[in-house]
Amino acid sequence: MLKKIAYKYFESLVYFYRHLGYKVFIVFGFSIVIGVLDSLGLTMFLPLLQMVNDSSAISAEELGRLSFLLDIFESARIDLTLLSVLLIMSSFFLVKGLVYYLAGIYRVNVQEGFIDRLRTTNLKGLNSITYKYFIGSDVGRIQNTLTGEVDRVANAFKFYFRALQNVIMIMIYMVFAFLIDAQFAILVTIGGVIANFLYKRFYDQTKKSSRILTGEANTFQSLVIQNVANYKYLKATGSLSVYQQKLLGYIEKIKDSNKRIGKLDASLTAGREPLLVLIVVSIIYIQTSLLGSGLGPILISLIFFYRALNYLLQMQMDWNRFLAVSGSVENITSFEKEMRKNKEDIGAHEVTEPIESLSLRNISFEYGNTVVLKNIDLEISKCQTIGFVGESGSGKTTLINIIAGLLTVNSGQYLINGINSDNLNLETFQKKIGYITQDSIIFNDSLFNNITFWAEKTEENLQKFWEVITKTALLNFVNSLPEKENEVLEHNGINLSGGQKQRISIARELFKEVDILLLDEATSALDSETESIIQRNMEDLKGDYIILVVAHRIATIKNADKILVVEKGKIIKSGNYEDLIKKSEYFKNLVRLQQL
Repeated sequence: MLKKIAYKYFESLVYFYRHLGYKVFIVFGFSIVIGVLDSLGLTMFLPLLQMVNDSSAISAEELGRLSFLLDIFESARIDLTLLSVLLIMSSFFLVKGLVYYLAGIYRVNVQEGFIDRLRTTNLKGLNSITYKYFIGSDVGRIQNTLTGEVDRVANAFKFYFRALQNVIMIMIYMVFAFLIDAQFAILVTIGGVIANFLYKRFYDQTKKSSRILTGEANTFQSLVIQNVANYKYLKATGSLSVYQQKLLGYIEKIKDSNKRIGKLDASLTAGREPLLVLIVVSIIYIQTSLLGSGLGPILISLIFFYRALNYLLQMQMDWNRFLAVSGSVENITSFEKEMRKNKEDIGAHEVTEPIESLSLRNISFEYGNTVVLKNIDLEISKCQTIGFVGESGSGKTTLINIIAGLLTVNSGQYLINGINSDNLNLETFQKKIGYITQDSIIFNDSLFNNITFWAEKTEENLQKFWEVITKTALLNFVNSLPEKENEVLEHNGINLSGGQKQRISIARELFKEVDILLLDEATSALDSETESIIQRNMEDLKGDYIILVVAHRIATIKNADKILVVEKGKIIKSGNYEDLIKKSEYFKNLVRLQQL
């Protein structure tokens, strides 16, 4: 029960503790030390006030329960003269300043460490999830969480701990105030309850606005990604202005949410000082007129009160600022849970030996309730070239994704070198795969780095680079570039043709040391002449790799060792080119339509 209550009211603290551990308590420890030193320094004002009144001796009674300090000074044989009191007071505040400085440095280090850990954890979490979960995820949310949300959570950390540190300071001042005058402590408590009640409505509205803002930011990020990815289509069809209005609508929503949160924060800030003065005036009147307290304790009580109330209002402001970004904490907490829940299982056995065989035995695969593949049996041997044909949606790409280890089967077995894929460290297997899709991957970096994947620019790597450039019919293109291999390619290859992008993608895979080449419509954007050149070069690779080709163009797979016809998630026919012309009416029609 207590655990549930603690989690409900300290959920964010639990989240921060999970990332920071014992460092959370060190931050609080600094606050306690600072508060105690400050309070002790303030307490020394009371002896000064008594000296101003020409008291022949310091009154222990006016120090209340803090009179033990006089015993400590007496034991240390310290005479409380004007000079000694001033020196003691100065010492407390000097030590407090040093501790405050050390606390500030430590807090900054902890915060930066937290941000670093947050980014690292979420990046690793993203890269360890299953591909099946990823393709069903909101890309805008992922991008917003890894970028903008991290900064907002960093602010949440700052304001949350500042609020809790203010609570600690309030408690310390309350304790010292109680030790001097218990009546004063009761009045401070009443004032704090009233102030908190007045601010509760602001808190609720701020938290609600923060959640709305996070949702709007996620959607906006998703729309921006789509704007960039589909820019060519939107431009060519005159649709940019329509899509732009959709984006502008969300910009307006985000602006309104930020303004709403800003107004709430401004209301809290504006009301802080008037409320503070009102409570101070009330306390002075109650203490002097109704309770008959002496002047010295009243003034010291007022100092403690002012400090406590100041921290109370500061705590309320920091807490409201935390609530303004609390939606981001909830979002990133949820994101981390999803990453852990959908983390890919890693088998213990690493694939270090060359790939000799791939076996799919009675496998089936489903997306939700939709059956995509059913009862697939397939044996692939070293150095074979296999083509896959079939209508769109027949399951060809899903089958390739299973072979690549991107998707796990719902039933059946997938064996790699005779070992069940469930028991393998698939990353070590995937490093032996070259995967070329119809969506060419281009990084915003030099051509050399795009193809070599940031390999060191040694003489050996340069020679290998020019070899694959030649094999993929890119030699003339590279030589035409002002910076040759050092030419920087724009984001997503926006300054390249579709054919150039695909040839660069193919060259990247040929540069790698792989055993398997997967080509999923890899030559679909190439003109006939370039496709013919690459096809001849691919023919030269037969016997060196397992080559699996998904193609609509039959010419691409005409010389494959085996061609599989896929229909509605099943392999209905298989054989070489000549066999299928005789056995499959569907294949024969494809050949006729493509005028082979």
